[in-house]
Amino acid sequence: MALADIRTKNGALPAEHERNPGMPLDMGWVRATRANRSATERRASTLGKRRSVKKDWQAAWLLRAITCIDLTTLAGDDTPGYVQRLCGKARQPVRQDMLDALGIDEPFHVGAVCVYHARVADALRYLEGTDIPVAAVSTGFPAGQIPFHIRIEEIKESVALGAHEIDIVISREHVLTGNWGALYDEIRQYREACGDAHIKTILATGELGTLRNVGMASLVCMMAGADFIKTSTGKESVNATLEVSLTMVRAIRDYYLQTGYKVGFKPAGGIRTAKQALDWQILMKEELGDDWLYSNLFRFGASGLLTDIERQLSHHITGRYASVKYMPMA
Repeated sequence: MALADIRTKNGALPAEHERNPGMPLDMGWVRATRANRSATERRASTLGKRRSVKKDWQAAWLLRAITCIDLTTLAGDDTPGYVQRLCGKARQPVRQDMLDALGIDEPFHVGAVCVYHARVADALRYLEGTDIPVAAVSTGFPAGQIPFHIRIEEIKESVALGAHEIDIVISREHVLTGNWGALYDEIRQYREACGDAHIKTILATGELGTLRNVGMASLVCMMAGADFIKTSTGKESVNATLEVSLTMVRAIRDYYLQTGYKVGFKPAGGIRTAKQALDWQILMKEELGDDWLYSNLFRFGASGLLTDIERQLSHHITGRYASVKYMPMA
């Protein structure tokens, strides 16, 4: 990947893959899931060491990472004005003088903007005229501890407003009690409520206990029709780690090899540095291949990551690290 073709790669995604329709719950497959924690940790520890991405190649990888960011605000003090600033940043994630220096002369933006249901209309208004999707968190995010019929209605209302993607949270109790049929039925009903909007299922991996539970939950969600599986809400004490990500992407690989359907992956929470972004991109390339380096199959759930990537790009251009104040929200 070179700087000269980063825009082409951003604008022209690989051939559109068929949406995952799901399949009947196969408990034999689910129960056959295994996870060796020590082997997973050893493999994860090598990801940032076996490849060295430098100079123009590093800049190109970081530009690609920006196109895969779900630029997110999920705070209690979100306001229409703040969402307007966030959407301005989504439209223009890197200063124009930096894009000019990097030779990027076509439109360049993030993968999506992610907000609470109450801010969906604001995000759609401020992104009007762009092809940037709006994602809404739903089903009682982040804990999911609201009545089931209200979760379904929340999805439907966000879709009715115009949300293109719905990030739902699973009921962790189904995983922790081994009630896989209940988890499957829950996700199937969420998928039906989403209609044409894509569904991203948040596992909250930090609350699932074991890597085997993570692998099993990943499979069940994909069997139920998930378009993406996502690590975390960003609100747990432990969010995205390379170990749980490796477990999840290997479940995605197994599902693809068995069914032929590609499911996306979204690590979220705690990914704040450009170096971390490169580690996750290397994970995707090595475990799933180049198709999973594009925004239709890979997203970062992040709010602070973009600023550090901008600073790294500034260093690439000038040889100096710029202060955060020179990387404005909009």
